[in-house]
Amino acid sequence: MIRVGLAIDTLDWHARALLREFRRRDIDVVPFRLVDAVFDTTHRHGIAVPGFGAGLPGAVLVRSISSGSFEAVTRRLGVLHALRELGVTVWNDARAIERCVDKSTTSFFLAQADIATPPTWTVEGREAAVALAELECPAGPLVLKPLFGSQGSGLRLIGGAEDLPPPETVGGVYYLQRYIPTGTRLFRDHRLFVCAGTVVAAMTREAETWVTNVRLGARPVAFAPPPTLAELAVRAAGCVGAHYAGVDLLVDRDLRPWVLEVNSMPGWKGLQRVTPCSIAGHIVAGLLAGLR
Repeated sequence: MIRVGLAIDTLDWHARALLREFRRRDIDVVPFRLVDAVFDTTHRHGIAVPGFGAGLPGAVLVRSISSGSFEAVTRRLGVLHALRELGVTVWNDARAIERCVDKSTTSFFLAQADIATPPTWTVEGREAAVALAELECPAGPLVLKPLFGSQGSGLRLIGGAEDLPPPETVGGVYYLQRYIPTGTRLFRDHRLFVCAGTVVAAMTREAETWVTNVRLGARPVAFAPPPTLAELAVRAAGCVGAHYAGVDLLVDRDLRPWVLEVNSMPGWKGLQRVTPCSIAGHIVAGLLAGLR
């Protein structure tokens, strides 16, 4: 019987949901932290994964990677790279995670795949950011996002160069994306959850402010995406190599859809509230189907 490793940070709501779905299918699943995996050249495989002794998991499902120094996170991603090189199925693998955790790389892959995404610029240093803002803000505001941020934290609306924060607040890197107005009274966007090439759940997020994150107070509403949006989300997940992903889309006042972000380690607690099926069940079933 295959043994599956579940890479987690803590045994949170998401991890418990995934464990239940694996065990419901009688799959031997071992939760572990990438922090505790060790590169060991004396080991049979050159790497030791907690809970697997001298062996390796048949597959690894990555729920989360704990934060840490640049060196620590690089090493943890290296573990995932190594497992893939050893023939272990990894969902999502390090390549997909790297392409999504760095928003500038996500934007690059979306644009290269000819997927509609807002015009985006990423520069280093405030001088370069000021020059960009002076050039682009007359055409409309920009959204400043932390390059590695998530859950709506650290977002700023930039109407001019004077709105740019000091470099130390953004790690010296300014990721700026054209603000796309929806033309609706409530601020609204969509989260489509893609798994194994299919949209398995979706919601609309409505908010009184332009930051539409459920953890920051936005309201999740059940959403049945039309085929055009579902296809766009599947393409977006595919272009970064993600087996499962949360794809954020926005439809502008002219009814044109835009892909804003692709999340390779998405949370789905808010989405599950408006979804009748088990999202964790879809993830587990997709992984196991891929192994078969």
